[in-house]
Amino acid sequence: MFQGSIVALVTPFKNGEVDEAAFQSFVDWQIEQGTDGLVPCGTTGESPTLSHAEHKRVVEMCIEVANGRVPVIAGAGSNSTDEAIGLATHAKSAGADAILVVTPYYNKPTQEGMYLHYKAVHDACDLPQIIYNIPPRSVIDMSVETMARLAELPNICGVKDATNDLTRPMKTKMACGPEFCLLSGEDGTAIPYMAGGGHGCISVTANVAPKQCADMQRAWREKDIDTALALQDRLMPMHIALFCESNPVPSKYALSLLGKCGPDARLPLAPISDANKPVVEDAMRSAGLLN
Repeated sequence: MFQGSIVALVTPFKNGEVDEAAFQSFVDWQIEQGTDGLVPCGTTGESPTLSHAEHKRVVEMCIEVANGRVPVIAGAGSNSTDEAIGLATHAKSAGADAILVVTPYYNKPTQEGMYLHYKAVHDACDLPQIIYNIPPRSVIDMSVETMARLAELPNICGVKDATNDLTRPMKTKMACGPEFCLLSGEDGTAIPYMAGGGHGCISVTANVAPKQCADMQRAWREKDIDTALALQDRLMPMHIALFCESNPVPSKYALSLLGKCGPDARLPLAPISDANKPVVEDAMRSAGLLN
């Protein structure tokens, strides 16, 4: 089972291209800082604007640098089932440990359509598959009942839950069983989600504060509640600031201040506004990341 602080990795760019050296160094730093797992080519990795060749290369680099030290859960989502199958089968051939598959956005499939989409990817690719349920971005919300149907398939192993509904982990555990992996997709709910039966968080904040996010998750697992709550309080301004504009623009700006990558994102994401730069900087100081 996947657990702890799992980072939804940014994809660094330089002169319009993927900055491979920065990405490889960044993945290595994440592992050194204690991150428990890696997700390349999710929304935070700007997967919608990566070409298929870039997407596959980023996944391959992540697996190469991780070298078995932590699991790699490759982003393989699409609103085209055939495209999702292609990305999933590539992740399998590249050596990923699992895939993360988002609910199909824009098409607005029914619950039955979602079930058939995930079953098709499942049947085509023999890898553990995590459902990514994020209604704010994909419009649709997979019901607990549909998730329970999918959990009966042997390789559907868990969910990244970005509903912000803190009753969901308890309802999902009841419907899908205790072995179904429950991961928060919202940094601000990481500890409350764990209290509801969750196993970890696929985190944006972990890009910028990997050690603190990993320490918080570890403290909770070790039942050091005071430490976990203190870290939650310290990180909350970061969780808020990193969404002052569209993700991952604030995260990339923060990482540029730490010297980890450039601030560049691809259009249609605009550079961070001057008004929001101090918002990010103040949150970083609050978390002890800037002097």
